[in-house]
Amino acid sequence: MEKQGNIRIASENMMPIIKKWLYSEKDIFLREIVANASDAITKLKKLTDLGEYTLPEGEKYRITVTTDEEAKTLTVEDNGIGMTAEEVEKYITQIAFSGAADFVAKYEKAGGEGIIGHFGLGFYSAYMVSDLIEIYTKSYRDGEAAVHWQSDGNSTYTIGDCDKQTRGTKVVMHLSQGEEEFSKEYVVRGLLRKYCSFMPYEIYLDPKSELKEGEENKPVNTPFPLYMKDPKECTEQEYKDFYRDTFADYNEPLFWIHLNMDYPFRLKGILYFPKVKKQVELERGQVKLYCNQVYIADNIKEVIPEFLMLLNGVIDCPDIPLNVSRSFLQNDRQVQKIAKHITKKVADKLNELYKGDREKYEACWNDLATFVKFGCLKDDEFYGRVKDIIIYKNLAGEYRPVTSFFGEEVSAEDAKEGKQPAPVYYVSDESKQAQYVKMFREAGMDAILCDTFIDPHFISYLEYKNPTRVRFLRIDAEVDEALREADGGDKELEDLFSAALDGKKVKVRTEKLKNADVPAIVNVSEFMRRMSEMNSFYRMGEDAADVTLVVNTANAAVQALKGAEAERARDVALAVYYLALSAYKQLSPEESEAFTQINARLMQDYLKK
Repeated sequence: MEKQGNIRIASENMMPIIKKWLYSEKDIFLREIVANASDAITKLKKLTDLGEYTLPEGEKYRITVTTDEEAKTLTVEDNGIGMTAEEVEKYITQIAFSGAADFVAKYEKAGGEGIIGHFGLGFYSAYMVSDLIEIYTKSYRDGEAAVHWQSDGNSTYTIGDCDKQTRGTKVVMHLSQGEEEFSKEYVVRGLLRKYCSFMPYEIYLDPKSELKEGEENKPVNTPFPLYMKDPKECTEQEYKDFYRDTFADYNEPLFWIHLNMDYPFRLKGILYFPKVKKQVELERGQVKLYCNQVYIADNIKEVIPEFLMLLNGVIDCPDIPLNVSRSFLQNDRQVQKIAKHITKKVADKLNELYKGDREKYEACWNDLATFVKFGCLKDDEFYGRVKDIIIYKNLAGEYRPVTSFFGEEVSAEDAKEGKQPAPVYYVSDESKQAQYVKMFREAGMDAILCDTFIDPHFISYLEYKNPTRVRFLRIDAEVDEALREADGGDKELEDLFSAALDGKKVKVRTEKLKNADVPAIVNVSEFMRRMSEMNSFYRMGEDAADVTLVVNTANAAVQALKGAEAERARDVALAVYYLALSAYKQLSPEESEAFTQINARLMQDYLKK
């Protein structure tokens, strides 16, 4: 006998729903329905463990998803706890009345772990794609009649008996016009892989009832994923296979961190350090967040610090405080603790690798450097944990901790008198700055290689964190005392070059360099060059660089300018300037043209002789 009734709304629960019940993508309805099916099995499993129910011999827990393009339906069926007519009216017809919460409250002393469902509200997400939903359900309780419920999503429903013979619940979604794609097998398979890959019970999609010899129906998910296992039981190949299958990346990861803890909160997962595809930009990774093996979302910033989103990984945390949509986190201290713990574990792993396998650490550093430096810029605590294992390559090609280049600390009293820490020189482009690198090597001086896009920001950060111990100068910022003789000034040459460069934004200074082969070098104030680069980046006006041409009085060609014919001396001086400038930066079109014309005149003069 059928009867009709009105769907009742628990008003005290409506405001949280109105405020937070938001689905960014409607296809998430499938996750909600399948998650409800998983919860139904978990409830039955709990009763079985408590001895209140005995599972028939040979029966396995399973969820079956069936598509029907002709009927335009999508069906999800489980062999879980099932419902009585009274429970259907209680949990389905009262929106936002959580059956999971009710069950956990009843059995909380025995432990209600593994249930996160909000049955009733999650169920109604299916109406985003359905204009009619039917439920066929039979309770595990002996003697209870099977129940059929249906509603078109408006304020009325129909409930009555049905002839369902097996325990569990079947939800049949009659898809709305325009939503027929959800009756296609390949579409549903993709959604199950996205949202249900690690749900704890086997999920079968359109299983065949008749199988050929040797053929078998295979689940679309992995009920016991690698991250749920004890790290001691996992092999290196399993980690690599899991990475490839989960992230469709056929480049092997550098290494990984297996998270596995039960106190003060439950947290499992694997974070992978991928190989960097490009050094010139930050590549966003994919850290998938799960709750009891139910997919929540990718790269949730409350749980995963921003810099860790450069990694790939899976994190499952049953204790994260989700709201009813299972998509948005409520901010609380627990979430912050989880984020800090994950950061700490990453730092610990890096330190472990540095101390335990330095060779591998250095081999991986090109791929790790951007991630580590970005992490320091974003998180001071992370910097505090890894500052001593941040390495740079020197001019000999050897890696050394950057802190080993720092000088002695300048006291507050000396700082007041203008004393600065000893400079740490760096190279930003070995090929462009080859002339300077050669001079440094010949003088027995060292420098570090800073050739990634993040290094300019990072060295500024190091100066900020260590103001009395370090200041960085690019190798072309000034002439160090070790590169020059004590007295090398020459007023005549200085005047000659100044006159030749009249009208250009460049200062002239003469020095006697120890390397006599170099006629001149360009120096640019570190501070002014950084300002110039910042202005260029933000398009804030003209180049602010403070350029100085350092003329080498030890160079024979430079000395030969004394007494030379004025016109020819001017051309040679300009040629020396453009040659030095080209070692500092790429010449502009105008500079290249001027340099070419000067060289042409000089060659003509030479050939006339």
